[in-house]
Amino acid sequence: MASVLIVDDEELIRWSVGQSLQDAGYRVIEAASARETLERLNLNAKDVCVILLDLKLPDSNDLGLLRRLRTVAPRCRIILMTAHGSAETLDEALRAGAFRAVGKPFDMGKMVGLVNEAVAA
Repeated sequence: MASVLIVDDEELIRWSVGQSLQDAGYRVIEAASARETLERLNLNAKDVCVILLDLKLPDSNDLGLLRRLRTVAPRCRIILMTAHGSAETLDEALRAGAFRAVGKPFDMGKMVGLVNEAVAA
């Protein structure tokens, strides 16, 4: 069973995305901050294949965490999620190594499809 790490400081988003992914057969791990993300990866690095990463977290509000994750977990596919990003920010995220970048709010079915695509890649 593939594992997905959902990184978002909004509990409702982690819960709703997590439920949809669990229903699709994924194991879900959650983190609410950059620090917690790195801790979860340290414990589950071999299992996590996709990271859903919110751009703005309490302890990170730029693409620095994305760049760090590309180094710490190079095999993981990262899907950046943001309600605050411009088209330029989304493009920059792709150049920094994101598999995909999506704006919030997003369609849950499409998000599950993106995760399926990332796992298959």
